[in-house]
Amino acid sequence: MANTASDVQHPLNAGRLDHIPGEDGWPVIGNSLEDLRDPRAYTRRMLDRYGPVYRHKLFFHEQVSLIGPEANEFFLLDREQVLSSEQGWMPFLKDLFPRGLMLLDFDEHRAHRKIMTVAFKTPAMKHYCERLNLGVPTRIGAWGQAGRFRFYDAIKALTLDMATDAFLGMKPGGQSAKVNTALSDMVAASVALFRYPLPGTLYGRGVAGRRFMIAFLGDLIAKRRGGAGRDTFSLLCNAKDEDGNSFTDQQIIDHMNFLWMAAHDTITSSVTTLVYELGRNRDWQEKLAAECDTIGGEHLDYDDLGRLELVDYAFKEAMRLNAPVPALPRMTVRDTKFGGYALPKGTLVGISPTFVHRMPELWPEPDRFDPMRFSPEGGVRDRHKYAWVPFGGGAHMCLGLHFATMQAKIILFHLLRHWRIELDRPDYEAHFQIMPLTKPKCGLPVRLVRRS
Repeated sequence: MANTASDVQHPLNAGRLDHIPGEDGWPVIGNSLEDLRDPRAYTRRMLDRYGPVYRHKLFFHEQVSLIGPEANEFFLLDREQVLSSEQGWMPFLKDLFPRGLMLLDFDEHRAHRKIMTVAFKTPAMKHYCERLNLGVPTRIGAWGQAGRFRFYDAIKALTLDMATDAFLGMKPGGQSAKVNTALSDMVAASVALFRYPLPGTLYGRGVAGRRFMIAFLGDLIAKRRGGAGRDTFSLLCNAKDEDGNSFTDQQIIDHMNFLWMAAHDTITSSVTTLVYELGRNRDWQEKLAAECDTIGGEHLDYDDLGRLELVDYAFKEAMRLNAPVPALPRMTVRDTKFGGYALPKGTLVGISPTFVHRMPELWPEPDRFDPMRFSPEGGVRDRHKYAWVPFGGGAHMCLGLHFATMQAKIILFHLLRHWRIELDRPDYEAHFQIMPLTKPKCGLPVRLVRRS
């Protein structure tokens, strides 16, 4: 029988980890501040000093990091079913996004995922595509009229509103603005160092945001059950698997909170990175604009998504350069081993997509923007399958990966056909922070110039 997270009876890291090379860092906080300041530089230091399996303390928890594509494969495929996603994420998300799909394990995860697939099948995706095509052009036009603006802030507002429309079937503004604030507070609280929900603190605002979402979504469920709505929320309210199993009210709330957060933050960070790189690489901006011009009509139809091949490569390259979720945790539910080291039951382990995506051993000139890395000619088939994992992998592969790609293509289609992206300064260099989710520290100031 498959293990579940509840099988963990020992306290965190009950087994000794002294046999694993590493360091404890400062008392209590460990190496948290160094990791937050520059996660890639910190990981490089630890890798060079201790090797691809090392122990350290982050966010008050002793843990073991596994670095490299082989580590990603071991971690994500989890062939022995010994790695709990729920117990890995709970120290960070238990008060904010508990019981979302990512925080379920093994048989329970498979059962919930099976019910949720209705929200990402072709009929639903076509509906989302129609809704996105209606709302995006007007917003991008307003950006063009605004002159200089901060792209990250603008795209975050847009993707939150897109998620409100496609996922909840609500128009932006009014109550949805409160939803956006609540979700933003929940995400920001996920990496708060002080993790007690005092009012007015970062963590307190996040916990309050969750309370708001529980009440807000809970009031709507009865109205959506039995209806014919095509938004994600309505689909989940009425979804059943082939055996007639459906979600409880609380399960719907938990899944919606997590989906909403994941949908907008992934696309926000990735499209921001892509716009930054297109502003610096005008040749690629023009190539993508020319490809978008090959699509007839003013909307990008669902059946035409596959025709934007270069846009697809560029989006993947943006996620390589700045992985939307920089690190992933799990906890061992049984003794296991990797890289010659024993990992006792109750050990918090993690991988770093953001670091592996820039390892020069895997990616020549790793800091250079080159979408052709993902073309057949660029050697994509020869590269280790787990060298690029922005959407995870294995049983926990992101259920919304095609939705995220569709969002990106629709945004780029409407943006590049009519506007040219210019960075605020020709020599501008954005500095991206990587925790909790990737974003430029300055907001990425740009301007759009209408194409003649």
